[in-house]
Amino acid sequence: MPHDPAHNKAPMHLDTQVIHAGQKPEPITGAVMPPIFTTSTYAQKSPGEHSGFEYSRSHNPTRYALERMLARLEGSKITEGQDASFGGFAFSSGLAAMDCVCEMLTAGDEVVCMDDVYGGTFRQFTRVRERSQGLKLKYVDLTDLKQAAAAITDKTRLIWVETPTNPTLKIVDLAGVAAIARTQAPKALLVCDNTFASPINQRPLEHGFDIVHHSATKYLGGHSDVVGGMLATANAELAARIRFHQNAVGAVMGPFDAYLVLRGIKTLALRMARHNQSALRIAQWLESQPGVERVVYPGLPSHPQHALAMRQMSGHSGMITLFVEGGLNESRRFLENLRLFTLAESLGGVESLVEHPAIMTHASIPPDQRAALGISDTLIRLSVGIENPDDLIADLNHALAAATGSNARVAGVKA
Repeated sequence: MPHDPAHNKAPMHLDTQVIHAGQKPEPITGAVMPPIFTTSTYAQKSPGEHSGFEYSRSHNPTRYALERMLARLEGSKITEGQDASFGGFAFSSGLAAMDCVCEMLTAGDEVVCMDDVYGGTFRQFTRVRERSQGLKLKYVDLTDLKQAAAAITDKTRLIWVETPTNPTLKIVDLAGVAAIARTQAPKALLVCDNTFASPINQRPLEHGFDIVHHSATKYLGGHSDVVGGMLATANAELAARIRFHQNAVGAVMGPFDAYLVLRGIKTLALRMARHNQSALRIAQWLESQPGVERVVYPGLPSHPQHALAMRQMSGHSGMITLFVEGGLNESRRFLENLRLFTLAESLGGVESLVEHPAIMTHASIPPDQRAALGISDTLIRLSVGIENPDDLIADLNHALAAATGSNARVAGVKA
């Protein structure tokens, strides 16, 4: 039986669980860190008689270690007797994890999806699943519970939420949406993409959701060196359904990638504390700067759902959205003049990244829908890393000065 803090008499804090949850020393050698099991198949004593492992698409010790870790971090209490990985599941990418959820639906099912979502999520729903599975999509601003109540019906079979959303950082009331869904759509699966928050800052299962989704490429891995996706559930029957589809479709995470994500999670609590702290400071600084039209960050009192974010989240991550003054030319100059912030897609790594959603991560969303969501040519998305925030502020100030001719209003910050 794995060492499992979830069943200790004294509950452990998350910053302890990221080291120990679901883990145990390897039984043969005593290795403290779960080894990378690259084997594809396992010996059986007699037909059907084995030690719990047959074939690595179905079972892999390295993947199990990661899956058990995430399940516990997200609050699952499922035992090994109920599910081998406690209700956690690792996939080859975040979109592969989403694909597994879609495979649990029936052709023609109704889906209610948050209107502001990652471009790849929108692409899979609209350009793949509407065509191949006949899913009926409703894109709704679920931050408005009245709109949520109007959209969710007894025909709804999946409710897909991102919070904070990508890239406008809207905050959805998870408990509020869950209450509506349980009343109006009791057969619906409630899924929350928790990528932007991480389990350190937010745990959707505690707010009534069925499944948590992650792009493990981002904060979980944390070092921009692995691609992966994950699901977690606290419902044993639902875990059995996910396990069937994970195995049947086969888009599982490989053992080396599982090792990298698990290694990344060991420092997740420390990294998120730095991301949270630095991003808040930088967001506050940006909000005071000439050349910046608007800053969106859940930790700022100016955020429309700031009060909800303070109740629902324990930190607000390293993601900041800002709008520079001017137009596309000013945005380009800003992006081209950054030195520490690397212009690249993705997020959640130890290094700071910056991107232009309208051209990069959200280009698959039609222009009219981007405009309706506020994804304009002046919207810039920052992923604040763990560098010294003074250096990051100086970098941003340099880029703002180059883009708009503005000068920092904070004494001691050099362009």
